[in-house]
Amino acid sequence: MILNLDTNFKPIAGNEIEFEQFTFKGGEPHIKICPNFNTNEIVTITHRINSFNELGFVCVAVDALRRMGVEKINLFIPYFPAARQDRLMIVGEPLTVKVYADLINLMKFQKVTVFDPHSEVTPALINNCEVISNLNFIREVIADIHLPLTLISPDGGALKKIYKLSEALGGIDVVECSKSRDVKTGKLAGFKVYSDDLSHKNCLIVDDICDGGRTFIGLAKELKAKNAENIYLAVSHGIFSYGIEELRKDFKEIYSTDSFNEVDRIKVVKIKL
Repeated sequence: MILNLDTNFKPIAGNEIEFEQFTFKGGEPHIKICPNFNTNEIVTITHRINSFNELGFVCVAVDALRRMGVEKINLFIPYFPAARQDRLMIVGEPLTVKVYADLINLMKFQKVTVFDPHSEVTPALINNCEVISNLNFIREVIADIHLPLTLISPDGGALKKIYKLSEALGGIDVVECSKSRDVKTGKLAGFKVYSDDLSHKNCLIVDDICDGGRTFIGLAKELKAKNAENIYLAVSHGIFSYGIEELRKDFKEIYSTDSFNEVDRIKVVKIKL
C-alpha cells in the first residue's frame, strides 16, 4: 500500500491509500486517513520534504497509521532535508542533518529510502537506510543529449561520486574542478578547472543539489574560458531558489528530477522506483 502525501509526486506504483489533509490556523499539519485498506500490509509513505512542516506532516501521518494498527511502514523521501549541514563549520551552529535524522529514526520505519544524498553522513545517521544513486538519472540525461560528453566534478566533495558514476557509465572522461568559499559568510571566492584545454568538448556538470546556482554559473564561465563547446547541468535535487534565468544563459540545457519540486524551462526526469 502507498501513501503519497504529496499528491503530485507518485514515484511508486501500487494501491494508493486515500486521505484528507489540511492545516490548522495555528500552522499545524493534520491528516485523516481513510480506513478502507488492509492494515496488516506494509505501507510505504512517499513525500517531498522541503520544509520542517512537511516533516511534521510525515510525523502525524505515521502516528495516524500506528493508531490504525499498521506495524510495518517504509518511507521514501528523495531529497533529504539539511543534508548539506552535515558538519560543524563554526561554533554556535547546529548539526541540522542529525536533527532531521533523529526525528525520522524515532518513527521506527522498516526502511528509509533516499535519492542521491549529499554525502555519506546522511545514510550513516538514518536507521535502515537505502540509497538510490543518480546513475539512472544521468543515463537518461546522456541519452537525451546524445553527444560524447565529459563529466565535470564541481568540487572535491563530488569527486568520489563522479568517478564511481564514470565507471558505471563505461569510463567517461572526468574533469575535476574546485571552488573556494568563506565559511563565515558562505560567499564563493573563486573557481578552478583542472584542464588546459576543453576545445570541442561537451561538458556535463553533475551534482546532487542546485540551490541558488552560483557555483554552476561560476564554473560555466571557467569552462567557457577553457574553450568548452556546449555546457550542460544535471542536478538530482533542483531547488533553484534564485530562479533559472541566470542559469539558462550559461547552459545549453538544464536537467533535474522531481525530487524537490518541478520547474518550468528545464528538463525534468521523474523518479520511478
